[in-house]
Amino acid sequence: MNDLKIKVEAALEQIRPYLLADGGNVALVEITDDKIVKVELLNACKSCSMSMMTLKAGIEETIMREVPEIKGVEAVNFATAL
Repeated sequence: MNDLKIKVEAALEQIRPYLLADGGNVALVEITDDKIVKVELLNACKSCSMSMMTLKAGIEETIMREVPEIKGVEAVNFATAL
């Protein structure tokens, strides 16, 4: 699972500059046994009205393209992100 974590972190590093440019960020929380990545939206991403689009079209798409073993991406703080 450590190798998977390294790959996911590398994928997050690809999208992180775009998030930082808008005052946001993302942190890897965990990768579940069923290959779901759980992330925490940080800073401006927590309260942005576009956070769902950022999560699905940006973060999830990047991770799943770079790490095909991953089945999905969820934000642990998404309820507070809306």
